[in-house]
Amino acid sequence: MRVFISADIEGTCGITSWAETERSTPMDYTPFQKQMTKEVAAACEGAIAAGAEGVFVKDAHDSARNLDPSALPESIKIMRGWTGDPLSMMSGVDRGFDAVLFTGYHAWVSCGGNPLSHTMNLQNELVTLNGVRMSEFMMNAYTAGYYGVPVTFLSGDKALCDFAKELIPGITTVPVNEGIGGAVISIHPAVAVRQIREAAEKAVKNAKNCAVPMPDHFDMAVRFREHQKAYSKSFYPGARLEDGKNVCFASDDWFEMLRFSHFVLSD
Repeated sequence: MRVFISADIEGTCGITSWAETERSTPMDYTPFQKQMTKEVAAACEGAIAAGAEGVFVKDAHDSARNLDPSALPESIKIMRGWTGDPLSMMSGVDRGFDAVLFTGYHAWVSCGGNPLSHTMNLQNELVTLNGVRMSEFMMNAYTAGYYGVPVTFLSGDKALCDFAKELIPGITTVPVNEGIGGAVISIHPAVAVRQIREAAEKAVKNAKNCAVPMPDHFDMAVRFREHQKAYSKSFYPGARLEDGKNVCFASDDWFEMLRFSHFVLSD
């Protein structure tokens, strides 16, 4: 059994400020870098306890150099840095995996469930996919589904966990934060680690019930904060500009949507 873990930071237990996510502000960042690593280690340990012989971890936040590999189980493999391919936060996934887990994930742009809510960058104010507000979790879950890999586990904020259960009813979630305006209410960091460890083991054993329901057609719209940025991004082949700030694209092929996202949602 092979397990893929994509790790973000804005859904890490207790996090509430951008300074806590950025390497350039070490006094704020370091405690949450350590907590992010502990949560990923817990997910790895749970997957291994469930029978995973191979665990592949994608450090998927900002520089992609956040996790301390020495604090993870020795049997894992980890991808740090960015390859530059359209899989982005899912780089390294393929049909050979048996389960995908997400740790530290956060709600979609403009969602009140997390004070750091966003979708891929801070330049847009709304991203929809087939009329639904799209989170990074939603996008990456469809990438797993494109390769036929079940999405079995998610930890992060409550708003995203609630959505995940609507998209994939069999998924196991650990909501560690609940956003209220610019604040979060969180469980204790040590409790989060224990719950993630236990839930990840359960989730991997339940993979057969966590297939991702893939739509037959995809229609994405990205509304930028600045019309100048929208104009620039609208030159992606096949895209169209609507209302000056909305860049839209449609396809039946999810990988084509990833190409569009790679061009339009990258900084």
